[in-house]
Amino acid sequence: MDVTESMENLIEGSTEDLNDIYVSSNPLDRPLSSIEKTFLLHAERGDCATITSIIDEYRNNPNEFDINCVDPLNRSALIAAIENENIELIKLLLEEKFKLRNQDGLLYAIKEEYVEAVELLLNWEEEHHLPGELYSWEIVDRSSASFTSDITPLILAAHKNNYEIIKLLLDRGATLPMPHDVRCGCDECVKSSRTDSLRHSQARINAYKALSSPSLISLSSNDPLLTAFELSWDLRRLSRMESEFRADYNNMRSQVETFATSLLDHARTSYELEIMLNYDPEGETWVVGERQTLERLKLAIKYKQKAFIAHPNVQQLLASIWYEGLPGFRRKKYNWPRFSDSST
Repeated sequence: MDVTESMENLIEGSTEDLNDIYVSSNPLDRPLSSIEKTFLLHAERGDCATITSIIDEYRNNPNEFDINCVDPLNRSALIAAIENENIELIKLLLEEKFKLRNQDGLLYAIKEEYVEAVELLLNWEEEHHLPGELYSWEIVDRSSASFTSDITPLILAAHKNNYEIIKLLLDRGATLPMPHDVRCGCDECVKSSRTDSLRHSQARINAYKALSSPSLISLSSNDPLLTAFELSWDLRRLSRMESEFRADYNNMRSQVETFATSLLDHARTSYELEIMLNYDPEGETWVVGERQTLERLKLAIKYKQKAFIAHPNVQQLLASIWYEGLPGFRRKKYNWPRFSDSST
């Protein structure tokens, strides 16, 4: 990604001499020093040699240089490297023992769907995180954060529906609990709703948007069809209870129903389709030759999955069952009389 002229102007714009200003622990509380402007500019350009030189020269001079400094757009050198997909600069900054604060770098990498950077940042997090302490993305100052407090790496990856990143996170033990019911009266929900009712509703939407990710359902559910049907039903109920966000819930419901229906496209033979539609987790395994119970089709009817029921593969199977024993009857053509043709 090329450096835009406006980006360079933002970094180089100030002409004040700031060498004698005390460096605050929060990079947003003070203007940039001249060397920090140079540092961020070369980070934007991906100049690893100059970055290394600046770090080595000012390593013991914290009053003039903070490696966590940010530009007027609140972008640190690490964030710039992630956005520009400069893996060499990311490695250089993460390997530097200069009190680098990762903060929401992992979330930025997920937002950019930069899988290689996500893996590096996850490894860095595992090496530096201490048991009982908050993770880096949880300690960001919310007044300057780019993501709300309810957004976790797994939720953001599910929003992007990125299969690789979701798998990386799940393999490392990431979880996504079901949101509380919209009418839940527990202390946590009551407090959250009283503090900020809009944030409370949007947090629920973000959670359900993540749960509606086809990639997350595929990777985390032992029964994707049942999960999709139940989630679709929950979203249908929520769209009626939280009518202000009906469009959001209906969009998520449509996505889940499309996913469930698309699973039928993966059935390559009648046998595979029969196995799918006759599956019953609580009953005996269906075998060819037995009477077809079509438990999954009954479940689709229960949860009003019209698109699933109307899928051509399902309709073809139903027709074959209906006409079983009469193979020629279905192929027979009928020339029904045309009532408009009256004989004179």
